[in-house]
Amino acid sequence: MRTRRKRKRRLLNFLFAALFIAATTGPALGTGQAVGTGPSSGSVSEAAGPAGSAGSAPGAAGSVESVESVASTGSRPDAVAADAYDWKNARIDGGGFVPGIVFNRSEKNLAYARTDIGGAYRWNASSETWTPLLDSVGWDNWGHTGVASIASDPVDPDNVYAAVGTYTNDWDPTNGAILRSADRGASWKSTGLPFKLGGNMPGRGMGERLAVDPHDNSVLYLAAPSGEGLWRSTDSGVTWAEVTSFPNPGNYAQDPSDPSGYASDNQGVVWVTFDESTGSAGSPTGTVYVGVADKENTVYRSTDAGRTWSRLPGQPTGYLAHKGVLDAENGYLYLALSDTGGPYDGAKGQVWRYATATSEWKNISPMTDADTYFGYSGLTVDRQHPGTVMVTGYSSWWPDTQIFRTNDSGDNWTRAWDWTSYPNRSFRYTMDVSSSPWLTWGANPSPPEVTPKLGWMTEALEIDPFDSDRMMYGTGATVYGTGNLTDWDDGGKIGIEPMARGIEETAVNDLASPPSGAPLLSALGDIGGFRHTDLTSVPSTMYQSPNFTSTTSLDFAEKNPGTVVRAGNADTAPRVAFSTDNGANWWGGSEPSGVTGGGTVAAGADGSRFVWSPQGAGVHYATGVGGGWSASSGIPAGATVEADRENPRTFYGFSSGTFYVSTDGGATFTARSSQGLPAGDSVRFKALPGAEGDIWFAGGAKGGAYGLWHSKDSGATFTKVQGVEEADTIGFGKAAPGASYQTLYASAKIGGVRGIFRSTDAGASWVRVNDDAHQWGWTGAAITGDPRVYGRVYVATNGRGIVYGDIRE
Repeated sequence: MRTRRKRKRRLLNFLFAALFIAATTGPALGTGQAVGTGPSSGSVSEAAGPAGSAGSAPGAAGSVESVESVASTGSRPDAVAADAYDWKNARIDGGGFVPGIVFNRSEKNLAYARTDIGGAYRWNASSETWTPLLDSVGWDNWGHTGVASIASDPVDPDNVYAAVGTYTNDWDPTNGAILRSADRGASWKSTGLPFKLGGNMPGRGMGERLAVDPHDNSVLYLAAPSGEGLWRSTDSGVTWAEVTSFPNPGNYAQDPSDPSGYASDNQGVVWVTFDESTGSAGSPTGTVYVGVADKENTVYRSTDAGRTWSRLPGQPTGYLAHKGVLDAENGYLYLALSDTGGPYDGAKGQVWRYATATSEWKNISPMTDADTYFGYSGLTVDRQHPGTVMVTGYSSWWPDTQIFRTNDSGDNWTRAWDWTSYPNRSFRYTMDVSSSPWLTWGANPSPPEVTPKLGWMTEALEIDPFDSDRMMYGTGATVYGTGNLTDWDDGGKIGIEPMARGIEETAVNDLASPPSGAPLLSALGDIGGFRHTDLTSVPSTMYQSPNFTSTTSLDFAEKNPGTVVRAGNADTAPRVAFSTDNGANWWGGSEPSGVTGGGTVAAGADGSRFVWSPQGAGVHYATGVGGGWSASSGIPAGATVEADRENPRTFYGFSSGTFYVSTDGGATFTARSSQGLPAGDSVRFKALPGAEGDIWFAGGAKGGAYGLWHSKDSGATFTKVQGVEEADTIGFGKAAPGASYQTLYASAKIGGVRGIFRSTDAGASWVRVNDDAHQWGWTGAAITGDPRVYGRVYVATNGRGIVYGDIRE
């Protein structure tokens, strides 16, 4: 499994993705979301019109109802009949951090999950699957796929709210927003905020930041980051105003010296909890508790429905309250505390109980301070038996995470696992990951570690309020759950298994669809990648031998597709791997000195030559699988490399506006063209199978050259494709019936419309094949058609996994 150090790679993957997106999209993406009079006014109103909309079409993944044709001239003629598409995910089930799970308190089987970069989901109890709710988020608002908080209305279960925004620094150019839905997330309306939210920022496992008043559901609170304080809506989320009487905007930052603004951001106000025993239906709840990222002042209370606030006296200090959960029946407020904001770090923690009637505080920590080496976060009360409380040691990385349970309000605790005689442990659970077998990580650890692990980054933990036997918790890779939780108390073992089907939360770096063998090979952030022999089934394991923390690039030999190469990030060498059986089995290659990361890699058309452009070292070439790398000449370090799909000795490269060609297997490169191409490095280019020197080039940035180019002479000259205003990816698939040229696919802007486009006539005309309900935020990393199935296209997303579309039958 993953060590603590390795799991931190997931953060880096998303940071690199964010930096690339920001460079690609440019400042124009910052328009359209912030409305009102700005932060100083203390209020914000509903965004009007398309500029403030997150998409009114249904957000659930499903079929495309209509498409439109856009001519290559850039004009938008009358709609032309085109194929309708069905959209699905290539199944992985999970793959990323789930920091929040929320059950509705008034309706059975209604639950939501939020992810840090991959949107939000609604639970379907009958099928035990999750439905994605934010696929309608478009390119310009890609940051709204990061969900900082979610709230389900306890008065009207049809209402659900999401606080969206991925980064609070300039990696995300748009402000945050509050999305509201009256149909359980099938459609949304949006109110822009005058500040940013951080679904993928430090502290994202704390919360929930968004809360609906259980007595007056027109009242909502938002606990804001970045020193923006506490905000309130009194019209069901349509407009918002800062609660100016709230005294403390927080002061804790993970690393105040971080110049990027990521770790140095003030994590702010972090959760809101109502005491429903105060107040009555139709009137705002009288007593409200708020958590703040301030180690000396972490809990505040109002007893007059939010008009005035005061620090709760006697509270513990030296820690941050990650969660505050109130048991109104017994009159206890529980706090799960950590010395840091998480979700990766945390070396000490405590659990406290506050008696709301007597103001008595009690330290009810499951372990002594001396024995605690982690922070607490995941916190839940059994609403059927409120004296039963569970809490997680979210940052217990070794040998595993820990889950604690009490049946007497914290006076006595039991644990999911206990030490017996080192290195052995006893367990109150069994784990069955047969539905997602890759969760073993292909590992065979020595005791005390086991595989699969109970989890890591376990900041979300919830007992179903209507079923004491059902519990779900989120990890850095999936959602786990059990249906026999009360067996814990009877001396039995609870059965834990993945409950993540439908959640697809991987960041996709590269895709390949060979002409034979597996239909899809993927390069993924954090979990390496998979060989999909069946798109509807979860693969048995991620790439092994070696296992990269992230695969950055992969390629196969066009005329010998059993030969595959991949490159990626890892703590140690090797960072390149080879396969001769179409990616079923791998072995690590050698690597030149100085390599620090995967970079890009290309396989010659017959598999006899390879070119690798790793991070930390210059471009290199090798003869035969396995490595034995020699430095290439004539091409800068860090260049993007690709192979010609017909001539095994021809390779291509691009760096800082210049296109390079090698005709001797990568030994030497020559600059061929720079005129008219983008000056930066935000590009993707590919050579067409079966036609030597036929190259398609996509990329650029706003304010400069941006679009799609075509070369028929190995890059000596490029012609800009007219009518394609912007393009970020290009890929090829099986030719249309009666067509001689392979089908082109691109994530692009054509005729003023952003979308996934298809051309069956070598780029002369284009048809949009997705619609506004199926946009998936940023889709600029990779795209490919299927050489065996006409019309099938595979789309890389930054947090919604691998999406593929087929022509509807």
